[in-house]
Amino acid sequence: MARILLAEDEDSLRTLVERALRQDGHDVVPASDGAAALDRLVRDKGHFDLLLTDIRMPIMDGIALALTASRDYPGLTILLMTGYADQRERAHGLNILIHDVITKPFTLAAICGAVNEALTERKVH
Repeated sequence: MARILLAEDEDSLRTLVERALRQDGHDVVPASDGAAALDRLVRDKGHFDLLLTDIRMPIMDGIALALTASRDYPGLTILLMTGYADQRERAHGLNILIHDVITKPFTLAAICGAVNEALTERKVH
């Protein structure tokens, strides 16, 4: 079981992904935007195995969140999600900091698979 910080501004998608990851056996902490996720990350002193974040969000986007999280908590595995090609291009330059970018829409099986693959690879390193 991994501890996952999930940052997604779309309520219904956040709830679906949170439920799917919980059913997969993970402890999921949801956040409605990047700023809320960063607050939680700092409050919990980075004690998460994975940050799963949307790129396009209000207040603080997922790229700013990923940059800050990777700087302050370099051992944190980061997965980004986006439904926008231009956002995927922005994330392309972050390959050294992030594990992968998952394209929306995705199936719950696909997001769970991507999370589990990232967590498995994290344990190998």
